[in-house]
Amino acid sequence: QVQLVESGGGSVEAGGSLRISCVASGFAYSSYCKAWFRQAPGEERTGVAAIGSENTFAYADFVKGRFTISKDDAKKILYLEMHNLKPEDTGIYTCAAARGWWADTYVLLGPHIYNYWGQGTQVTVS
Repeated sequence: QVQLVESGGGSVEAGGSLRISCVASGFAYSSYCKAWFRQAPGEERTGVAAIGSENTFAYADFVKGRFTISKDDAKKILYLEMHNLKPEDTGIYTCAAARGWWADTYVLLGPHIYNYWGQGTQVTVS
């Protein structure tokens, strides 16, 4: 059974930090492209950061310099380290995995290539 399970969300004051995680199971995770998306209330889901084929890293402009995506393929875990959090970073953060070869930043940060999705973890910045 394919599963992506996020954890580590919570409430934090502006300027603070959080690290969220996503544990995968049930598929060959190491060969997949991986990403974090977020969705704020009333808004569409937006790509935040991704790791594509050949370790291509992609970040949305609004998180560059503040967020870092990383992975541990042996443990099948994807991380998102978030620093200098802002109220506009509030939302549900969801991890996703895509099979195939993808290295274009625009494509990696869009939702269409992703085959598997987690349920999300809430991050609230006040």
